[in-house]
Amino acid sequence: MTSTTVLLADDHAMVRAGLAGLIDATDDLSVVAQAADGAEALAAVDRAAPDVVLMDLSMPGMDGVAATAAITAAHPHVRVVVLTSFSDQARVGAAVAAGAIGYQLKDAEPDQLLAAVRAAAAGHAPLDPRVASSLLPGTTTRSAVAMSPREVQVLRLVAQGRANKQIARTLGITERTVKAHLGSVFRRIGVSDRTSAAMWARDHLD
Repeated sequence: MTSTTVLLADDHAMVRAGLAGLIDATDDLSVVAQAADGAEALAAVDRAAPDVVLMDLSMPGMDGVAATAAITAAHPHVRVVVLTSFSDQARVGAAVAAGAIGYQLKDAEPDQLLAAVRAAAAGHAPLDPRVASSLLPGTTTRSAVAMSPREVQVLRLVAQGRANKQIARTLGITERTVKAHLGSVFRRIGVSDRTSAAMWARDHLD
């Protein structure tokens, strides 16, 4: 069985040790690197090329949001799952905008966290239910934060003029999956074609 490799980024050594023990006790997941801040995490991704990064947000120096943005820009196939104590909409939105595919809270059950890592490795967007509620728009205005992290990534690439094949290659997913995400995005923002979606993205995404 091929093991999914994981990088742990957290400034607390005890947290990293606990997560490493949990992950390494499984048959299909393994920790290949650890980092105490965002800069270390970015360097560790360059060196270890993990499948998934579990990223804390509050760290000295380069924080988790900046590190997530740098990692997803340089390594689009690496899936970043935020693991933090914060569930407010501003932090969730910033992490998703930076490219995080998932968002989990540190008080999650161990099985939920392991499932989130596996889901992220498979290209899904594992969101803690308590976090998902904060992503729902509070008004009837159309809002990008109502989308999953992966849908936002696809929409950004559409806005850059990328074709489905290019998007699939960039994100490490199939063209069929890209088309499914686009269909969902079109329904969410109320458009029926790529040009309209790209125009919407330029107006609503930072």
